[in-house]
Amino acid sequence: MKQHPNTLPKVNTRLSLAAVAIATAFSGMALADEEKVQQNEEKKIETIQVTATKRTQVIYEVPVAISAFNGDALAKQGISDLTDVGKFVPNLNVTGFSAGHTSSANPFIRGIGLQDHLITTDPGVSVYVDGVYLGRQVGQNWNLGNIERIEVLRGPQGTLYGRNSIGGAINIITKQPDEVALTKLTLQGGSRGRLKTELFANREVNDMLAVNLNAGYNQRNGLGKFINVPDAKYDVGETKEAHGRFSAKLTPNDDFSLVFTADANDGDGGLRPYTVLIDEVPTGAYYSGMRFGAPTPTGPLRNADLAANIYDNATGTKEVTEVNNKASGLSLTADWNLNDELTTKAVFSNRSSEYKAGLDDDGTIYVLDHYPERGEADQTSVEWQLSGMYGDWDFVSGLYWFEEEGKNRQGADSRFNGGANKLELDQTSTSRAVFANVGYQLTDELRLAGGLRFNKDKKEVLADVGIGPFAASDEWSQMSYDLSASYRLENGMNLYGSIQSGYQSGQFPARPYCLFGNPACLVASDNITAVNYETGIKGQLTDTFSMSIALFNTEFEDLPYQVSTTAAGGFSTTNLVVSQTSRGVEWESTWYATDAFKLHTAIGWIDVDVDEKDGVKPVAPLTPELTAAIGPSYEFALASGATITARLDYSFRDDMYGEPSSDPGRLTLVQSRELVNFDIAYSPANADWTLALYGHNVFDERYDNARLNTGDYVLRILSNDASEFGVRYNISF
Repeated sequence: MKQHPNTLPKVNTRLSLAAVAIATAFSGMALADEEKVQQNEEKKIETIQVTATKRTQVIYEVPVAISAFNGDALAKQGISDLTDVGKFVPNLNVTGFSAGHTSSANPFIRGIGLQDHLITTDPGVSVYVDGVYLGRQVGQNWNLGNIERIEVLRGPQGTLYGRNSIGGAINIITKQPDEVALTKLTLQGGSRGRLKTELFANREVNDMLAVNLNAGYNQRNGLGKFINVPDAKYDVGETKEAHGRFSAKLTPNDDFSLVFTADANDGDGGLRPYTVLIDEVPTGAYYSGMRFGAPTPTGPLRNADLAANIYDNATGTKEVTEVNNKASGLSLTADWNLNDELTTKAVFSNRSSEYKAGLDDDGTIYVLDHYPERGEADQTSVEWQLSGMYGDWDFVSGLYWFEEEGKNRQGADSRFNGGANKLELDQTSTSRAVFANVGYQLTDELRLAGGLRFNKDKKEVLADVGIGPFAASDEWSQMSYDLSASYRLENGMNLYGSIQSGYQSGQFPARPYCLFGNPACLVASDNITAVNYETGIKGQLTDTFSMSIALFNTEFEDLPYQVSTTAAGGFSTTNLVVSQTSRGVEWESTWYATDAFKLHTAIGWIDVDVDEKDGVKPVAPLTPELTAAIGPSYEFALASGATITARLDYSFRDDMYGEPSSDPGRLTLVQSRELVNFDIAYSPANADWTLALYGHNVFDERYDNARLNTGDYVLRILSNDASEFGVRYNISF
């Protein structure tokens, strides 16, 4: 595809602030070495407890690269959903572009993630909420209210977290009901029509029962107009969503607890912003994919047929202007201390999610390549754990079962009942596993651990692209393992080394329009395996300085990249199976320079090498080579006893490619971005309220989420993350 003038901005590396972040991190380490701390000085750094290994540990003791976020501090950092988390973790990039939806979240950790949202494609990064795995990452409730903690585990987590965690895992832990009577109300208003309300209430009903409730509403205006659909219900990028979560905890005695949770969300809005770069000398394949309607073009499409403002949309298809998503779930978690040594836990869950979205791929008024889309998924999972501690030995073991039924519809109406659809896709997935991890405290300083997990998976798929349904099924099994050693140094730092393996079951083609010419193409890929070699050191170097650094090398086999092209039947997506090696380094630190000034830094660098495939050298999609974040905060004490806390957060993501092909014209290059947030909060003395002035993306950085080159045009998926300024009010009573 030839490159058109003025279709791609000049590449701007803009590494100045990233360099400052790196320099600050290492200068901070040097300053911490020089600082003389008295033995009786009170520690300033909060000790973070995490459950990454399915048992509670201090974060520095976990032999894995992990970042943790305190739920109460998320808003101050400008984090309101999972996409925002991806701005501040080394080697993590979270995109949101699935079928033009505004609520999707696709995490990429160390070069592994989810390129396609369709039901036949599993994510490479698993997301858990209170121990419940979310099989789909479109249509879910990503409002981070009622959050105790978010943990981001980097690298394969196949032993404890199972399949689909070859890149890592994200663990979201909500606040459990307890005996503390608390009500918190948050009101937020700002530019771009932001209106956000959130209520959290926790109460003890009696000595055995406590409940909490979280409910909220969030809306934001769009960035553009549907210029050829005057009766469109929403603007481009407009969002509205209501969400809620209810939990009840029954504790009849000190040894047993039962937690029931129900959550739901309901969102509506306009198609996310995107534009198209049209090849004005189209190939025959492009024309063979056209479906003419009224109006019809009188000649080849031109870039002049698109909206002049890239945040407007020139589609003439009303069906693709509106998106919505719904999700609901029930879970029941039972914890039982059998005796002083043994504990058992069971997690039962049922979830459902659905969404409506779709793209008009040519982006013009003409009815050519438009794909309204609906999808839904229902999942049920059960996990049983048995944990114990006997002297210097400890273990975690368990059984796991998961089943998901899902479907997608694309085409003229995208209805599940009746009507012509361009693509009908149904899949049932079943996964079973047994796992065990054992640790041994060899000395006071040295701990050894190892684990195994046996996985068995099955998928059955039924696909119809307009020429009759085709069925296929496949089964996979895999043994995952990990070995680790951690050693506590004399200064309290923890040195660790680990070998971790991960596993993902094979995947069927997402959009098998290849069935038109090859009915045998509905074949799944093989097992996807990953082995990660990692070493690192983490801990509190002094009472005012904590840090972690990790070096890793991860080898992936039979890794499928999703490659999309225009074909005779429609927008075809096939699997390009590759071998990939990822290596890099990650740094995080927190430095309390004074009682009032704190500085947090996070830096990641990754080099990804993909083996040549059929004479082509692919690249890892949506994987920036350099990621950096720096967050200074300062607390001012006023004479009245009130405090003003000012925080600034900077995030950098390097250039990356939007798809596996680094085309010579660099049309799929997603350019680097620098984002800046600030938060200035006033808290009066002896009061239970806070008033904050905030700014998100204060310099209004407009950037791309992804780019796809189909051979006839390039889809440029734009971020919905424009600048926003406003006020946030919190009160507790």
